[in-house]
Amino acid sequence: MSRSVLIIDDEASIRQSLTGALKDEGYRTAVAGSGKEGLEQIRIERPDIVLLDIWMPEMDGIEVLRTIKSEWPDQVVVVMSGHGNIETAVKATKLGAFDFIEKPLSLERLLLLLKNVSSAQDLARENQALRKQVHKSRNLVGQSPSMKLIQELIRRVAPTTGSVLITGENGTGKELVAQSIHALSPRFNKPFVEVNCAAIPEELIESELFGHEKGSFTGATQLRRGKFDLANGGTLFLDEIGDMSLKTQAKILRILQEQKFERVGGAQTISVDVRIVAATNKDLKNEIQEGNFREDLYYRLNVIPFNIPPLRERKEDISVLAAHYLKEFATLHGRALRDLSPEASQVLSAYSWPGNVRELKNLIERVVILTPESEEGFGISAADLLRNLQDDGFTVRMEEAGILGRTPPQSPEVGVAEDTGGKNLRDARQEFEKDFILQTLKKNEWNISRTAQALGIERSHLHRKIRSYTLTDPEA
Repeated sequence: MSRSVLIIDDEASIRQSLTGALKDEGYRTAVAGSGKEGLEQIRIERPDIVLLDIWMPEMDGIEVLRTIKSEWPDQVVVVMSGHGNIETAVKATKLGAFDFIEKPLSLERLLLLLKNVSSAQDLARENQALRKQVHKSRNLVGQSPSMKLIQELIRRVAPTTGSVLITGENGTGKELVAQSIHALSPRFNKPFVEVNCAAIPEELIESELFGHEKGSFTGATQLRRGKFDLANGGTLFLDEIGDMSLKTQAKILRILQEQKFERVGGAQTISVDVRIVAATNKDLKNEIQEGNFREDLYYRLNVIPFNIPPLRERKEDISVLAAHYLKEFATLHGRALRDLSPEASQVLSAYSWPGNVRELKNLIERVVILTPESEEGFGISAADLLRNLQDDGFTVRMEEAGILGRTPPQSPEVGVAEDTGGKNLRDARQEFEKDFILQTLKKNEWNISRTAQALGIERSHLHRKIRSYTLTDPEA
């Protein structure tokens, strides 16, 4: 992608000669004859590099540079200075200029300097991308045939520029697939910009995607670059695209066809190079039949389709994902690393996971955080999971199936009779649970919130247990 250079100089001959020379070298150029005009150009469209003359009437280069660094600290500025202005040029570098070049300009030295600037920008973007990958280090975890197929498809698709449409239920990992495609593509060191189409109000979606000009509507107090602009050279991830209005869909279709757009309230056409990855949990073919989604946009997006199966259809991945999240959250929260008991693995496999991978991840984090410190030395049991699943009906089914695993270690105050008296496992568990809840209530002076937190359950769940076991505070 060619770099854009803004030339700010009050001498028309210099603007003209630099424009011709830089265009011959593949740069995109814009010019401004004064400091104020140059600042306005930067506000309209941020250039990669600014060539700034020091001596100009009305607003000199030092004042322009101060304004640029105040409003756009990351903007690269190269100052141009005459022989007698070296001290001023040194002052400019202290204010944040990348470098300076003396007049009369040497084209050879200028091109070398611009090449160095471009190399520094590429290195900075690469470092930023690597830091982001390390910080967010996420991988597609799974060993099922369907996940292996998706992983292989990502490797084949990522190096291309084809649009991608990812479908699947909520929580299946559509965003993670999109990030993986970007990370393995030639655009990996360019921006990955996410837009949740369902979370943005209809009246703001166009401004969010395309940006807006100052004064284009009430509240537009300054120019704003949109997501397409920010994603230039990289990948734009349109999540929940099935919730986008037909009006906005038409504009998205035009951008996909022409790679051009105008900001809200603007007349200038802006060209971009953006790869689109879209995702939805809706059946878009059904939405097309109902008139809610454009058929032409569907076929434009659906160049490379991905369908992520729900977790209940890839049971082989559940224990692998659970072990992965156990390790991740044990490290994150400073807890001892524990394994899943065989009964706990049975519970995970038997559950239907309506929230898919996201629900499993949340459950494991909750178990790691809420399991009392006294249990740190024990593995994750079926009881630990059932306590935190917050699904009474599923818990009863597991009890009836005899999948309970070990019960948590009891408080010293809780007595367990050695003689079972002919009770079955379910009766024994209920008796233990009743005593355990009662002792925890006493320990927390019958404070419902603290007790619910100590037990790792919701307050409403605790209230139901209190009523079902007819527990009462004797001091109430």
